[in-house]
Amino acid sequence: MCTQAGAPDELSLSARPSPVVPLGGRVTLSCDSPLRFVTFTIYKTSGTQDREMHTGLSKDFTISPVTPGHAGTYRCSGSFSHTSQWSARSNSLTIVVTGAFRKPSISAHPSSHVAAGTRVTVRCHSELAFDDFILYKEGHTQHSQELDEGMEAGTHYVEAVFRLGPVTPAHTGAYRCCGSFSHSRYECSAPSDPLEIVITGKHKKPSLSTQVGPMMGLGENVTLFCISEISFDRYHLWREGAPHCQWLSGGQRHGGAFQANFSVGLATPAHGGTYRCYGSFNASPYEWSAPSEPLHLSVTGDPKSTHLLFMESTPESDTHLPQGQSSNLNILTGLSVAAIFIGICLSAFIGYWCSIKYHTPMANTESVEGQQMDEDDPAAEAAQEMVYAQLNQHTLSQRGVTPILPCPESLSEELSVYVTIHQA
Repeated sequence: MCTQAGAPDELSLSARPSPVVPLGGRVTLSCDSPLRFVTFTIYKTSGTQDREMHTGLSKDFTISPVTPGHAGTYRCSGSFSHTSQWSARSNSLTIVVTGAFRKPSISAHPSSHVAAGTRVTVRCHSELAFDDFILYKEGHTQHSQELDEGMEAGTHYVEAVFRLGPVTPAHTGAYRCCGSFSHSRYECSAPSDPLEIVITGKHKKPSLSTQVGPMMGLGENVTLFCISEISFDRYHLWREGAPHCQWLSGGQRHGGAFQANFSVGLATPAHGGTYRCYGSFNASPYEWSAPSEPLHLSVTGDPKSTHLLFMESTPESDTHLPQGQSSNLNILTGLSVAAIFIGICLSAFIGYWCSIKYHTPMANTESVEGQQMDEDDPAAEAAQEMVYAQLNQHTLSQRGVTPILPCPESLSEELSVYVTIHQA
Protein backbone atom coordinates (compact mmCIF):
# COMPACT_ATOMS: atom_id res chain seq x y z
CA MET A 1 0.00 0.00 0.00
CA CYS A 2 1.17 3.48 -0.83
CA THR A 3 0.56 6.73 0.94
CA GLN A 4 -3.11 7.26 1.68
CA ALA A 5 -4.80 10.42 0.44
CA GLY A 6 -8.24 11.84 0.87
CA ALA A 7 -10.66 11.87 3.77
CA PRO A 8 -12.73 8.90 5.01
CA ASP A 9 -15.99 10.64 4.08
CA GLU A 10 -14.93 10.62 0.44
CA LEU A 11 -15.81 6.91 0.32
CA SER A 12 -18.92 5.11 1.48
CA LEU A 13 -19.33 1.34 1.62
CA SER A 14 -22.89 -0.04 1.46
CA ALA A 15 -24.60 -3.42 0.99
CA ARG A 16 -27.49 -4.36 -1.28
CA PRO A 17 -30.13 -5.42 -0.56
CA SER A 18 -29.11 -5.46 3.12
CA PRO A 19 -26.04 -6.04 5.31
CA VAL A 20 -28.03 -8.76 7.10
CA VAL A 21 -27.85 -11.72 4.71
CA PRO A 22 -29.34 -15.22 5.01
CA LEU A 23 -26.97 -18.17 4.89
CA GLY A 24 -26.56 -19.16 1.23
CA GLY A 25 -27.90 -15.80 0.05
CA ARG A 26 -26.40 -13.04 -2.06
CA VAL A 27 -25.11 -9.57 -1.19
CA THR A 28 -23.36 -6.85 -3.22
CA LEU A 29 -20.89 -4.47 -1.57
CA SER A 30 -20.63 -1.08 -3.27
CA CYS A 31 -17.80 1.44 -2.73
CA ASP A 32 -19.17 4.87 -3.67
CA SER A 33 -17.34 8.19 -3.87
CA PRO A 34 -17.89 11.66 -5.33
CA LEU A 35 -14.27 11.50 -6.47
CA ARG A 36 -13.42 9.81 -9.75
CA PHE A 37 -11.45 6.89 -8.50
CA VAL A 38 -10.46 4.36 -11.13
CA THR A 39 -9.49 1.38 -8.98
CA PHE A 40 -11.31 0.14 -5.90
CA THR A 41 -10.26 -2.28 -3.18
CA ILE A 42 -12.56 -3.89 -0.59
CA TYR A 43 -11.05 -5.34 2.58
CA LYS A 44 -12.37 -7.56 5.33
CA THR A 45 -11.07 -6.61 8.78
CA SER A 46 -10.32 -9.31 11.33
CA GLY A 47 -8.76 -7.87 14.48
CA THR A 48 -5.71 -5.93 13.32
CA GLN A 49 -5.43 -7.82 10.05
CA ASP A 50 -6.98 -6.72 6.72
CA ARG A 51 -7.69 -9.27 4.01
CA GLU A 52 -8.13 -8.03 0.45
CA MET A 53 -11.42 -9.36 -0.95
CA HIS A 54 -11.61 -7.41 -4.21
CA THR A 55 -9.46 -5.08 -6.30
CA GLY A 56 -10.51 -3.83 -9.72
CA LEU A 57 -12.13 -1.19 -11.85
CA SER A 58 -15.61 -1.98 -10.58
CA LYS A 59 -16.79 -0.38 -7.38
CA ASP A 60 -19.14 -3.36 -6.76
CA PHE A 61 -18.23 -6.72 -5.28
CA THR A 62 -20.84 -9.51 -5.13
CA ILE A 63 -20.67 -12.38 -2.62
CA SER A 64 -22.70 -15.48 -3.51
CA PRO A 65 -23.42 -17.83 -1.91
CA VAL A 66 -22.84 -16.26 1.48
CA THR A 67 -21.18 -18.52 4.08
CA PRO A 68 -20.46 -17.96 7.80
CA GLY A 69 -16.91 -17.03 6.81
CA HIS A 70 -18.22 -13.91 5.04
CA ALA A 71 -19.61 -12.46 8.28
CA GLY A 72 -17.58 -9.57 9.66
CA THR A 73 -16.49 -5.96 9.11
CA TYR A 74 -15.58 -4.52 5.70
CA ARG A 75 -13.98 -1.27 4.41
CA CYS A 76 -12.91 0.02 1.00
CA SER A 77 -10.50 2.51 -0.57
CA GLY A 78 -9.84 3.94 -4.05
CA SER A 79 -7.03 5.26 -6.24
CA PHE A 80 -6.67 7.58 -9.28
CA SER A 81 -5.26 6.53 -12.62
CA HIS A 82 -2.51 9.15 -12.67
CA THR A 83 -1.16 8.32 -9.22
CA SER A 84 -0.35 5.31 -7.13
CA GLN A 85 -1.75 6.88 -3.99
CA TRP A 86 -4.76 5.27 -2.26
CA SER A 87 -7.48 7.11 -0.50
CA ALA A 88 -8.25 6.79 3.18
CA ARG A 89 -10.42 3.85 4.19
CA SER A 90 -14.18 4.19 4.03
CA ASN A 91 -16.61 3.76 6.90
CA SER A 92 -16.84 0.24 8.30
CA LEU A 93 -19.72 -2.00 7.20
CA THR A 94 -20.71 -5.08 9.17
CA ILE A 95 -22.09 -8.07 7.28
CA VAL A 96 -24.28 -10.29 9.46
CA VAL A 97 -25.03 -13.81 8.25
CA THR A 98 -28.31 -15.22 9.57
CA GLY A 99 -29.76 -18.71 9.78
CA ALA A 100 -27.33 -20.42 12.16
CA PHE A 101 -29.89 -20.83 14.99
CA ARG A 102 -33.63 -20.83 15.65
CA LYS A 103 -35.29 -17.43 15.22
CA PRO A 104 -36.32 -15.27 18.22
CA SER A 105 -39.65 -13.47 18.60
CA ILE A 106 -40.17 -9.71 18.39
CA SER A 107 -42.79 -7.42 19.91
CA ALA A 108 -43.47 -3.72 20.49
CA HIS A 109 -44.77 -2.05 23.66
CA PRO A 110 -47.16 -0.38 24.20
CA SER A 111 -47.96 -1.00 20.52
CA SER A 112 -46.42 -1.00 17.08
CA HIS A 113 -49.08 1.54 15.95
CA VAL A 114 -48.33 4.79 17.77
CA ALA A 115 -48.80 8.53 17.47
CA ALA A 116 -45.85 10.69 16.40
CA GLY A 117 -43.61 11.60 19.33
CA THR A 118 -44.43 8.45 21.29
CA ARG A 119 -41.68 6.26 22.72
CA VAL A 120 -41.70 2.57 21.76
CA THR A 121 -39.92 -0.37 23.34
CA VAL A 122 -38.99 -3.24 21.01
CA ARG A 123 -38.31 -6.58 22.69
CA CYS A 124 -36.38 -9.43 21.09
CA HIS A 125 -37.07 -12.65 23.01
CA SER A 126 -35.39 -16.06 22.71
CA GLU A 127 -35.21 -19.35 24.60
CA LEU A 128 -31.56 -19.64 23.50
CA ALA A 129 -29.08 -17.86 25.77
CA PHE A 130 -27.65 -15.49 23.17
CA ASP A 131 -24.92 -13.05 24.21
CA ASP A 132 -26.00 -10.36 21.77
CA PHE A 133 -29.01 -9.28 19.71
CA ILE A 134 -29.15 -7.17 16.57
CA LEU A 135 -32.20 -5.11 15.59
CA TYR A 136 -32.33 -3.91 12.01
CA LYS A 137 -34.78 -2.28 9.63
CA GLU A 138 -35.49 -3.92 6.29
CA GLY A 139 -34.27 -2.03 3.25
CA HIS A 140 -31.62 -0.04 5.12
CA THR A 141 -27.87 -0.40 4.80
CA GLN A 142 -27.16 -0.39 8.53
CA HIS A 143 -28.68 -2.34 11.38
CA SER A 144 -29.74 -0.51 14.50
CA GLN A 145 -26.95 -1.17 16.97
CA GLU A 146 -26.97 2.47 17.99
CA LEU A 147 -30.30 2.10 19.83
CA ASP A 148 -30.53 2.19 23.60
CA GLU A 149 -30.21 -1.50 24.41
CA GLY A 150 -30.63 -3.52 27.60
CA MET A 151 -30.53 -7.26 28.34
CA GLU A 152 -32.92 -9.16 30.58
CA ALA A 153 -32.53 -12.82 31.53
CA GLY A 154 -35.09 -15.22 32.94
CA THR A 155 -35.03 -18.86 33.95
CA HIS A 156 -35.61 -20.16 30.44
CA TYR A 157 -35.16 -17.13 28.20
CA VAL A 158 -33.05 -14.10 27.38
CA GLU A 159 -34.40 -10.84 26.01
CA ALA A 160 -32.96 -7.68 24.47
CA VAL A 161 -34.81 -4.40 24.95
CA PHE A 162 -34.40 -1.65 22.32
CA ARG A 163 -35.92 1.77 22.99
CA LEU A 164 -37.01 3.97 20.09
CA GLY A 165 -38.29 7.49 20.21
CA PRO A 166 -39.67 9.96 20.29
CA VAL A 167 -40.92 8.23 17.12
CA THR A 168 -40.62 10.19 13.86
CA PRO A 169 -41.27 9.07 10.26
CA ALA A 170 -37.58 8.07 10.14
CA HIS A 171 -38.26 5.40 12.78
CA THR A 172 -41.10 3.76 10.85
CA GLY A 173 -40.65 0.60 8.84
CA ALA A 174 -40.42 -3.17 9.14
CA TYR A 175 -37.98 -4.36 11.81
CA ARG A 176 -36.47 -7.77 12.50
CA CYS A 177 -34.03 -9.02 15.12
CA CYS A 178 -31.61 -11.92 15.47
CA GLY A 179 -29.37 -13.31 18.21
CA SER A 180 -25.72 -14.37 18.27
CA PHE A 181 -23.04 -15.72 20.59
CA SER A 182 -19.85 -13.89 21.57
CA HIS A 183 -17.51 -16.42 19.93
CA SER A 184 -19.11 -15.74 16.51
CA ARG A 185 -20.76 -12.36 16.94
CA TYR A 186 -21.76 -11.83 13.31
CA GLU A 187 -23.12 -15.32 12.74
CA CYS A 188 -26.70 -14.72 13.77
CA SER A 189 -29.84 -16.75 14.27
CA ALA A 190 -32.59 -16.84 11.69
CA PRO A 191 -34.33 -13.43 11.65
CA SER A 192 -37.52 -12.93 13.59
CA ASP A 193 -40.84 -12.30 11.91
CA PRO A 194 -41.18 -8.67 10.74
CA LEU A 195 -42.55 -6.01 13.10
CA GLU A 196 -43.95 -2.88 11.45
CA ILE A 197 -43.59 0.38 13.37
CA VAL A 198 -46.33 2.71 12.13
CA ILE A 199 -47.21 6.32 12.95
CA THR A 200 -50.97 6.90 13.18
CA GLY A 201 -53.00 10.11 13.16
CA LYS A 202 -51.68 11.47 9.87
CA HIS A 203 -55.18 11.66 8.32
CA LYS A 204 -58.80 11.78 9.40
CA LYS A 205 -60.09 8.52 10.84
CA PRO A 206 -62.41 6.18 8.89
CA SER A 207 -65.35 4.24 10.37
CA LEU A 208 -65.72 0.48 10.83
CA SER A 209 -68.95 -1.55 10.77
CA THR A 210 -70.31 -5.02 10.02
CA GLN A 211 -73.55 -6.34 8.52
CA VAL A 212 -74.28 -8.74 11.38
CA GLY A 213 -73.81 -6.52 14.41
CA PRO A 214 -71.42 -7.11 17.32
CA MET A 215 -72.71 -10.70 17.93
CA MET A 216 -71.66 -13.27 15.33
CA GLY A 217 -73.12 -16.74 15.09
CA LEU A 218 -70.72 -19.65 14.97
CA GLY A 219 -70.02 -20.45 11.31
CA GLU A 220 -71.65 -17.25 10.08
CA ASN A 221 -70.10 -15.50 7.07
CA VAL A 222 -68.92 -12.07 8.24
CA THR A 223 -67.68 -9.00 6.34
CA LEU A 224 -66.30 -5.80 7.90
CA PHE A 225 -66.65 -2.43 6.14
CA CYS A 226 -64.01 0.32 6.46
CA ILE A 227 -65.60 3.57 5.20
CA SER A 228 -63.72 6.83 4.68
CA GLU A 229 -64.26 10.25 3.20
CA ILE A 230 -60.68 10.08 1.84
CA SER A 231 -59.74 7.87 -1.10
CA PHE A 232 -56.80 6.01 0.49
CA ASP A 233 -54.49 3.79 -1.53
CA ARG A 234 -54.63 1.13 1.19
CA TYR A 235 -57.02 0.19 3.97
CA HIS A 236 -55.76 -1.73 7.00
CA LEU A 237 -57.81 -3.91 9.37
CA TRP A 238 -56.20 -4.66 12.71
CA ARG A 239 -57.38 -6.82 15.62
CA GLU A 240 -55.93 -6.08 19.05
CA GLY A 241 -53.43 -8.74 20.03
CA ALA A 242 -52.86 -9.96 16.47
CA PRO A 243 -49.27 -9.78 15.17
CA HIS A 244 -50.21 -8.59 11.67
CA CYS A 245 -52.77 -6.47 9.87
CA GLN A 246 -54.95 -7.41 6.95
CA TRP A 247 -54.94 -4.83 4.17
CA LEU A 248 -56.73 -4.09 0.91
CA SER A 249 -55.61 -1.98 -2.02
CA GLY A 250 -58.03 0.86 -2.72
CA GLY A 251 -61.73 1.09 -1.96
CA GLN A 252 -64.97 1.30 -3.91
CA ARG A 253 -66.88 4.55 -4.06
CA HIS A 254 -70.34 4.52 -2.45
CA GLY A 255 -72.08 7.86 -2.65
CA GLY A 256 -69.73 10.45 -1.21
CA ALA A 257 -67.52 7.93 0.64
CA PHE A 258 -65.03 5.18 -0.13
CA GLN A 259 -65.46 1.67 1.23
CA ALA A 260 -63.15 -1.33 1.62
CA ASN A 261 -64.77 -4.70 2.36
CA PHE A 262 -62.80 -7.12 4.55
CA SER A 263 -64.13 -10.68 4.37
CA VAL A 264 -63.55 -12.35 7.73
CA GLY A 265 -64.96 -15.66 6.50
CA LEU A 266 -66.81 -18.22 8.61
CA ALA A 267 -66.84 -17.01 12.20
CA THR A 268 -65.01 -19.01 14.88
CA PRO A 269 -64.26 -18.03 18.50
CA ALA A 270 -60.81 -16.89 17.28
CA HIS A 271 -62.51 -14.09 15.32
CA GLY A 272 -63.81 -12.45 18.48
CA GLY A 273 -62.04 -9.31 19.69
CA THR A 274 -61.63 -5.59 19.14
CA TYR A 275 -61.10 -4.35 15.58
CA ARG A 276 -59.97 -1.02 14.13
CA CYS A 277 -59.25 0.12 10.59
CA TYR A 278 -56.87 2.68 9.09
CA GLY A 279 -56.06 4.26 5.73
CA SER A 280 -52.71 5.10 4.14
CA PHE A 281 -51.08 6.25 0.89
CA ASN A 282 -48.41 4.46 -1.12
CA ALA A 283 -46.08 7.47 -0.89
CA SER A 284 -45.84 7.05 2.92
CA PRO A 285 -46.86 3.44 3.66
CA TYR A 286 -45.99 3.63 7.37
CA GLU A 287 -47.90 6.85 8.09
CA TRP A 288 -51.53 5.91 8.63
CA SER A 289 -54.72 7.72 9.41
CA ALA A 290 -56.12 7.98 12.90
CA PRO A 291 -57.74 4.70 13.95
CA SER A 292 -61.45 4.15 13.57
CA GLU A 293 -63.60 3.80 16.65
CA PRO A 294 -63.15 0.29 18.08
CA LEU A 295 -65.58 -2.41 16.95
CA HIS A 296 -66.05 -5.20 19.52
CA LEU A 297 -67.10 -8.55 18.07
CA SER A 298 -67.98 -11.78 19.86
CA VAL A 299 -68.86 -15.22 18.49
CA THR A 300 -71.70 -17.25 19.99
CA GLY A 301 -73.24 -20.64 19.20
CA ASP A 302 -76.03 -20.63 16.64
CA PRO A 303 -79.30 -21.95 18.20
CA LYS A 304 -80.46 -23.06 14.73
CA SER A 305 -77.65 -25.59 14.54
CA THR A 306 -77.96 -27.12 18.02
CA HIS A 307 -79.43 -30.27 16.48
CA LEU A 308 -75.98 -30.95 15.06
CA LEU A 309 -74.99 -32.14 18.52
CA PHE A 310 -76.97 -35.31 17.90
CA MET A 311 -75.87 -35.93 14.36
CA GLU A 312 -72.84 -37.70 13.03
CA SER A 313 -69.95 -35.29 12.56
CA THR A 314 -69.05 -34.50 8.95
CA PRO A 315 -66.04 -32.64 7.52
CA GLU A 316 -68.33 -29.72 6.70
CA SER A 317 -69.79 -29.44 10.17
CA ASP A 318 -66.44 -29.91 11.87
CA THR A 319 -65.12 -26.79 10.17
CA HIS A 320 -67.70 -24.74 12.08
CA LEU A 321 -66.79 -26.09 15.51
CA PRO A 322 -64.08 -24.80 17.82
CA GLN A 323 -60.95 -26.82 18.13
CA GLY A 324 -61.53 -29.90 20.33
CA GLN A 325 -65.33 -29.60 20.28
CA SER A 326 -65.67 -32.04 17.37
CA SER A 327 -63.91 -34.86 19.26
CA ASN A 328 -66.00 -34.22 22.40
CA LEU A 329 -69.13 -34.32 20.27
CA ASN A 330 -68.18 -37.74 18.89
CA ILE A 331 -67.66 -39.11 22.42
CA LEU A 332 -71.04 -37.82 23.62
CA THR A 333 -72.76 -39.22 20.54
CA GLY A 334 -71.17 -42.65 21.06
CA LEU A 335 -72.21 -42.78 24.72
CA SER A 336 -75.78 -41.76 23.83
CA VAL A 337 -76.06 -44.45 21.16
CA ALA A 338 -74.68 -47.10 23.54
CA ALA A 339 -77.14 -46.17 26.30
CA ILE A 340 -80.09 -46.25 23.89
CA PHE A 341 -79.01 -49.64 22.48
CA ILE A 342 -78.70 -51.18 25.96
CA GLY A 343 -82.13 -49.83 26.94
CA ILE A 344 -83.75 -51.29 23.83
CA CYS A 345 -82.13 -54.68 24.39
CA LEU A 346 -83.28 -54.86 28.03
CA SER A 347 -86.83 -53.82 27.10
CA ALA A 348 -87.03 -56.44 24.34
CA PHE A 349 -85.65 -59.16 26.59
CA ILE A 350 -88.08 -58.47 29.46
CA GLY A 351 -91.00 -58.22 26.99
CA TYR A 352 -90.05 -61.53 25.42
CA TRP A 353 -89.65 -63.11 28.86
CA CYS A 354 -93.08 -62.01 30.03
CA SER A 355 -94.80 -62.90 26.75
CA ILE A 356 -93.78 -66.55 27.21
CA LYS A 357 -95.57 -66.58 30.59
CA TYR A 358 -98.91 -65.49 29.13
CA HIS A 359 -98.83 -67.31 25.79
CA THR A 360 -97.19 -70.67 26.67
CA PRO A 361 -99.20 -73.26 28.69
CA MET A 362 -97.72 -73.76 32.12
CA ALA A 363 -96.42 -77.28 32.70
CA ASN A 364 -95.47 -79.08 35.83
CA THR A 365 -91.86 -80.03 35.71
CA GLU A 366 -92.29 -83.20 37.70
CA SER A 367 -95.18 -84.49 35.60
CA VAL A 368 -93.26 -83.82 32.42
CA GLU A 369 -90.23 -85.63 33.74
CA GLY A 370 -92.39 -88.67 34.69
CA GLN A 371 -94.33 -88.74 31.40
CA GLN A 372 -93.41 -91.27 28.65
CA MET A 373 -92.43 -89.21 25.67
CA ASP A 374 -93.41 -90.19 22.19
CA GLU A 375 -90.24 -91.14 20.34
CA ASP A 376 -91.95 -90.54 16.99
CA ASP A 377 -92.85 -86.97 17.93
CA PRO A 378 -90.31 -84.59 16.27
CA ALA A 379 -91.15 -81.92 18.80
CA ALA A 380 -90.24 -84.25 21.62
CA GLU A 381 -86.93 -85.09 19.99
CA ALA A 382 -86.21 -81.39 19.60
CA ALA A 383 -87.09 -80.82 23.21
CA GLN A 384 -84.62 -83.47 24.31
CA GLU A 385 -81.87 -81.63 22.52
CA MET A 386 -82.50 -78.33 24.39
CA VAL A 387 -80.60 -77.30 27.49
CA TYR A 388 -80.76 -74.17 29.59
CA ALA A 389 -78.23 -72.62 31.93
CA GLN A 390 -78.50 -70.16 34.81
CA LEU A 391 -75.39 -68.14 33.98
CA ASN A 392 -75.05 -66.19 37.19
CA GLN A 393 -74.64 -69.39 39.20
CA HIS A 394 -72.05 -70.78 36.78
CA THR A 395 -73.91 -74.16 36.58
CA LEU A 396 -75.08 -76.06 33.56
CA SER A 397 -77.83 -78.73 33.81
CA GLN A 398 -79.55 -80.79 31.15
CA ARG A 399 -83.17 -81.89 31.32
CA GLY A 400 -85.24 -83.53 28.68
CA VAL A 401 -88.05 -80.98 28.88
CA THR A 402 -89.68 -78.43 26.72
CA PRO A 403 -88.02 -75.15 27.87
CA ILE A 404 -90.42 -72.89 29.73
CA LEU A 405 -89.06 -69.55 31.01
CA PRO A 406 -91.38 -68.27 33.74
CA CYS A 407 -91.80 -64.52 34.17
CA PRO A 408 -91.09 -63.70 37.80
CA GLU A 409 -93.75 -61.82 39.70
CA SER A 410 -91.13 -59.31 40.78
CA LEU A 411 -87.52 -58.85 39.74
CA SER A 412 -85.00 -59.40 42.52
CA GLU A 413 -81.87 -57.32 42.86
CA GLU A 414 -79.85 -60.37 41.76
CA LEU A 415 -80.59 -60.71 38.06
CA SER A 416 -80.55 -64.17 36.46
CA VAL A 417 -80.28 -64.35 32.70
CA TYR A 418 -81.49 -67.39 30.78
CA VAL A 419 -80.52 -68.33 27.25
CA THR A 420 -81.33 -71.34 25.10
CA ILE A 421 -78.48 -73.18 23.43
CA HIS A 422 -78.29 -76.27 21.26
CA GLN A 423 -76.44 -79.30 22.60
CA ALA A 424 -73.56 -80.26 20.38
